[in-house]
Amino acid sequence: MFNPTIPQEAQDFIEFVNQSPSPFHATHEAAKILKAAGYTEIKERDSWNEGLIQREGKYYFTRNGSAIIAFHVGGKYNPGNGFSIVGAHTDSPCLKVKPVSKKDKSGYLEVGVQLYGGGIWHTWFDRDLSVAGRVLIEHEDGTFKHTLVKVDRPILRIPTLAIHLDRTANDSFTFNKENQLAPILATAAKAQLSGITATEGVESEANHHPLLVRILADEMKVEPNQIRDFELAVYDTQKSTIGGACNEFIFSPRLDNLEMSYCSIIALTQAKDIENDTNIRIAALFDNEEVGSMTAHGADSNLLPVTLQRLANTRVVDAKDVSLTAFEESIHKSILVSADMAHAIHPNYADRHEENHRPEMHKGTVIKINANQRYATTAVTSMVLKELAKKHQIPIQEFVVRNDSSCGSTIGPMLSAKLGLRTVDVGNPQLSMHSIRETGGTDDVKHGIDLLRVFYEEFAVLEQRFIVD
Repeated sequence: MFNPTIPQEAQDFIEFVNQSPSPFHATHEAAKILKAAGYTEIKERDSWNEGLIQREGKYYFTRNGSAIIAFHVGGKYNPGNGFSIVGAHTDSPCLKVKPVSKKDKSGYLEVGVQLYGGGIWHTWFDRDLSVAGRVLIEHEDGTFKHTLVKVDRPILRIPTLAIHLDRTANDSFTFNKENQLAPILATAAKAQLSGITATEGVESEANHHPLLVRILADEMKVEPNQIRDFELAVYDTQKSTIGGACNEFIFSPRLDNLEMSYCSIIALTQAKDIENDTNIRIAALFDNEEVGSMTAHGADSNLLPVTLQRLANTRVVDAKDVSLTAFEESIHKSILVSADMAHAIHPNYADRHEENHRPEMHKGTVIKINANQRYATTAVTSMVLKELAKKHQIPIQEFVVRNDSSCGSTIGPMLSAKLGLRTVDVGNPQLSMHSIRETGGTDDVKHGIDLLRVFYEEFAVLEQRFIVD
């Protein structure tokens, strides 16, 4: 029987993405992986004084529940030494439930949604949809707690118009994003027969259909009046899976950028030889990259700069005293690998790629370069990864966009400029980026993990060979 093997790394990633329908869930799942690997949770609001941060210590913290930073302190680290950083993001384009989402149209209950990021919105039609995110619950003691919710069954759908009513649909499928992209929750008749109606004084039911609020309350085993507010993303309930005749594809939502987020965390936890490392190894997963990163928990915030400053200015147990310029010294011994998915060549649109830069699945992580600095890669920073890939026989590719095509961007340029930090932009190749269902290669999860793992293990030593400022 023909049954090709599936890399374990791809299988494990699928489990991660299936449990991560929102940035809050992705952060929670990343924290679970870190805890299992012996990482200790700390808080930004607490003091990181002497005695907390130790050589070979493993730590993480979250911000807003949707961004997470983890770090592993080298056994030979001293203040003023460098940081080996990998940055990625937890968010993906999606529909988000509006603050007042209640809509009634032509005998249907609909849920008002906002567009988040640059999604391929026509792919959201005729899919089995549900909601996931975080809910603020009021408890008996008067406290409000952030609670994750994920409704596993499909409760929403955006139906297309029948071909008989729009004969042009196959030629030009267009729609109004405000009026025609609202998911249907239920029929008004069935909702009335359910007996679930608005309860006086329940604020959430004034803004949202009581039926939706009841579903959330039942899922979390609380009363509807305990739900004070929420941030919900609409997601596709069809699970991520392995496909292709040779089990070579990952068919999945949110490959951009949960795949590189996953590779970053796994590489950090798997990296060896920490006892000899002079650097601090860091994985930083930010929220809101798809909408510009200019939020308190995005890459354009103070999240990474403040973290690096605090680490540089913290006297690690048994380390030398901190100099006044420790932070500035450390930045110039550091590098950021900005890890965000890349475009694989599309067989039906091959002309959209530059002829000498056509990344393929299974052939390695892609180094992304752009003369207009949409990516922050330089000759120096790309050589770091090329040297490591060559030494360990890890496949790697390069990509530039065509001159007559627009170019996306990443967190790399903004962090590089903000910190004066050497940066290289990379990502695993995929198809259908920003679709509700994307396609990646099963081998590339391992390629990404391996490349980032050897970066963590060996950058501090390799950096000594570079004499370019």
